[in-house]
Amino acid sequence: MSQTIQGALRTQPSGLPEKTRTAADFIKNSLRDYGMILSLIAIMAFFQIVTHGTLLRPLNLTNLVLQNSYIVVMAFGMLLVIVSGHIDLSVGSSAGFIGAVAAVMMVNYHINFIAATLACLVLGGLIGAAQGYWIAYFKIPSFIVTLAGMLVFKGLALALLGGQSLGPFSTTFQKLSSGFIPEFLPHAARFYPTSLILGAGVAALLVGLAVRDRVRQVRNDMEVEPLSLFAGRNAAIFGIIVYLSWLIASYRGLPNVLIIMAMLIAFYGFVTERTTIGRQIYAVGGNVRAARLSGVKTERLTFFTFVNMGVLAALGGLVFAARLDTASPKAGQGFELDVIAACFIGGASAYGGVGRVGGAVIGALIMGVMNNGMSIMGIGIDYQQVLKGLVLLGAVCVDVYNQRR
Repeated sequence: MSQTIQGALRTQPSGLPEKTRTAADFIKNSLRDYGMILSLIAIMAFFQIVTHGTLLRPLNLTNLVLQNSYIVVMAFGMLLVIVSGHIDLSVGSSAGFIGAVAAVMMVNYHINFIAATLACLVLGGLIGAAQGYWIAYFKIPSFIVTLAGMLVFKGLALALLGGQSLGPFSTTFQKLSSGFIPEFLPHAARFYPTSLILGAGVAALLVGLAVRDRVRQVRNDMEVEPLSLFAGRNAAIFGIIVYLSWLIASYRGLPNVLIIMAMLIAFYGFVTERTTIGRQIYAVGGNVRAARLSGVKTERLTFFTFVNMGVLAALGGLVFAARLDTASPKAGQGFELDVIAACFIGGASAYGGVGRVGGAVIGALIMGVMNNGMSIMGIGIDYQQVLKGLVLLGAVCVDVYNQRR
């Protein structure tokens, strides 16, 4: 790093010391963010030890991504719904219904997978619009509307499939969930350098953006993270991403669905942190009356958050159907619990107005690592549910404590 950038990181243009607190104070006041990251690292380290290194083996790491991809996809939409002060209990049933529709279109009527996929995404948006309309404009509680939707779409999926599974899908459609990016460079057996290069590039980009934001904050006389903490955090992020990319490159490379998730993370991260509509969603969740008095069209904003949730539920349903290579009447059962838990564990507030895209991803990873690690250890599904419930309760208790503080 050049001396110019180091000077910008340490001092303000006026020559005065930058506005920082001690690292301990900063971590204490950023406990919601740092706590989740440290929890994920601790959980992964624990299961890596107790499973004798199985957790982070390339094959298992790839399976971990594939098994939790649809939860991560739907978590982005759920995050916006929760931040706006609502909840959606129908996402699991909606995802299962969309998978059934996709199977009927592609298997029974032999419709091209691209046309069928686009039609399913539009149908998901219409489902979200139908529910969002009652919530936004008729003021019916989202809990009631989406609970009804959960029952309706579960019944429709059962009726559409006639109580039986339907498949298989075409090989091309299966690649949505089980395919891997092509290798463009010469590679040895069981190592794919393109995936490692892409992972290192993403890591370098994230660190570069963090440095740019810090320089901008210092120039604008804003309070910034202590330099030691900033450097350590970004060094850890860079190292972890490169290491995980190396592990994935050691198996079959980056899965297609991981590229989709990365694009969604970038898009929703930009929307929530850099756009007017993102700030308005947080304003509505924080205080809907104040947001309305400030000129925010709260009804329309709520409506579109549910439309967005419907589209992402449809995408999650397609990813899940492609992974199973079949549509089942029971598909999507319990998805809504994992998606909601991922958001709350990742730091979203049950009161609305608080939550980050990165937190939702971390929450989904925590759930996924716990499921995977406990399965490797041979823990039954009964105790897995107990432990996941306790983790969710603990996350909400931390949120309530922060609210009262």
